Amino acid sequence: MRRILSYLATALLTALTSLLGAERPYLKSSQEHFPAFSWDRVPRYMHIRKDTAFTDEEISYLATFPLVTFEKSTGNKDSGSTEAGTLKAARAVKAINPATKILYYRNVIVHYSGYAANTALAEIPDAFLKGKTGSAKLVRNRVQAYDLTSKTVRDWWLSNAKQVCDDPAIDGLFLDGVVKILEPAFLRNEIGAEKKAAELAGYETLMAAARQQLGPKKLMVANVLRARFPDSGLGALRAFDGSYIEGFEGEVGMSKKDYVAKGIAAIQTAAQQGSIIAFTCGLGGNLQDADEASRSEAEAQPSGRTGDRSTYMLAMFLICAERFSYFDLKDGYDAKQSKLWLTRAAEYDRPLGAPKGPAVRSGYTYTREFAHASVRLDIEKQTGSIKWQ
Repeated sequence: MRRILSYLATALLTALTSLLGAERPYLKSSQEHFPAFSWDRVPRYMHIRKDTAFTDEEISYLATFPLVTFEKSTGNKDSGSTEAGTLKAARAVKAINPATKILYYRNVIVHYSGYAANTALAEIPDAFLKGKTGSAKLVRNRVQAYDLTSKTVRDWWLSNAKQVCDDPAIDGLFLDGVVKILEPAFLRNEIGAEKKAAELAGYETLMAAARQQLGPKKLMVANVLRARFPDSGLGALRAFDGSYIEGFEGEVGMSKKDYVAKGIAAIQTAAQQGSIIAFTCGLGGNLQDADEASRSEAEAQPSGRTGDRSTYMLAMFLICAERFSYFDLKDGYDAKQSKLWLTRAAEYDRPLGAPKGPAVRSGYTYTREFAHASVRLDIEKQTGSIKWQ
């Protein structure tokens, strides 16, 4: 009986997730506020953090990207908070290149230190979810999770997001942790199926309010597309201007090759519909979640035949890419640890040109022609090739 009830609760939550994402109307940002885009070279994205101030050289490097997300902890040691550190870095980049679009990182469920807004949160009773044992450290058994069933908590979260995004140096929000809320099994055993459903409803209310308060001139890019969901998260993507892409090499409920194929199909669909795609992939490891980056960075340091891996990842991106798709190959999110930081691969300076059409799939092999490149991807053998013309 318990298994049956658990199955029914999961099915109900999955259906609710899909229904809410598909039916709720959202005010979308106009593409005139999207990042600059060109097929001339591989379009790039940067997702980074550094707990101290960026140097002049680093700021100049960041200003070369059309789209940048400053991760949690950015500048908080030097500036006193993540908000202040993010604004300092964003203003410096904008002074060099006003066209760079900059996103402020906020997790929709996982609580992190370093934010000035946390002082106000401490005054809110029962701001965090609690498990059956009374523990509030439910995420990885060490981090608290916001109780989004509370309007006071939602108002606190929204107030901070709007305050930072009101600064002209910030072009919108990067929303992490969405997959955790949408995943039916996440925290369900700890908080119960009813509370889990209420948390999902609270999240939906928060996202709708965020869109209304930020307005159509501010971007909302979320970590949302994932092949683990029945619709790969495409329904939930309706609330946002685009999706960050990671964790696409899993094996949730299917083989790895089928999981990757399903993820590619979702990315292609979203990109063809005009969504921003911030395609991020690990060099030497599969970074599953941006909010678990600290743990992943040590596993993702370059090793072995990294050239094969980088070509495979770039080929996968090019198979999926449309206008407003951007590529970020990384070995971690921390500028102090990354060996790729301040570097630029030779492939990024080769002429690419617009695609001649969508990718062609045959089994687990994909091919696509660009004006100046021919791309082949085999996700079963995990190989890719790019012939630059």
